[in-house]
Amino acid sequence: MSQPTYICVARHGETDWNIAGILQGWTDVPINDQGRRQAYELVGGFSHAGFAKVYSSPLIRSRETAEIIARSLRLEPPTCHDGLMERNFGAIQGIPKSELADLNPVLLQQILKRNPATDFEQGETMDEFADRVLAAIVSIARPNAGTRILAITHGWVMDVITRHIAGLPRTAILNMKRRNGECVWLEVRGESIRPL
Repeated sequence: MSQPTYICVARHGETDWNIAGILQGWTDVPINDQGRRQAYELVGGFSHAGFAKVYSSPLIRSRETAEIIARSLRLEPPTCHDGLMERNFGAIQGIPKSELADLNPVLLQQILKRNPATDFEQGETMDEFADRVLAAIVSIARPNAGTRILAITHGWVMDVITRHIAGLPRTAILNMKRRNGECVWLEVRGESIRPL
C-alpha cells in the first residue's frame, strides 16, 4: 500500500469583502492588511510542519496568502489548482448580503445558514462543486505521497472537506464557519480522504 500524503488545508486571509458580507465566489478580491497578518501568523505555526510544497486556489486572495507563506518558509512559489477555487455563486457574486435581503430574502437565509443545497443561478450545483473539490484533494495527493503539503483555499471548499471527513451527507448544514486562516489536516491515500 502506498504512503499517505498529509495535506493541511487552510482558508485564505481576510478580504474587505469578508468584512462587508459580500459573496466573493470566483470574483478576484485581494486580501487586506489583516489578511496579510493572518498569513504571517500561519507561517509561525507552520515553521516546523515540514511542508514539501504549497498549493493554492488561483483566486488572488488564496494565492497571495499562499505566496506569503511559501516565501516565508523558503519553499517554491505555490502551484495553482483550479479545483481549490471557491464555489461559483453565479449571478449573486459581488452583491452585498444587505442588498440581497431586499432582492431575495429566502436566498439570503439559505446563504446565512451556509446551506450547501442552495441553488445559485448561473453557479455551480452542490454536486459539481463537491466533486471538483474532492477530486482536487486526491489529485494533489497523488504525486506527493509520503510528504506534507499545504493547500490554501476558501470557506465553502473547507465546508465540503469538513462534511466529507466527518462522514456527513453533502447536504448537511454544519452550523459553523471556518475562520480566515483556520486549518484542517487530512490524510489522503488513494481515493481515501480522512482527518488526521
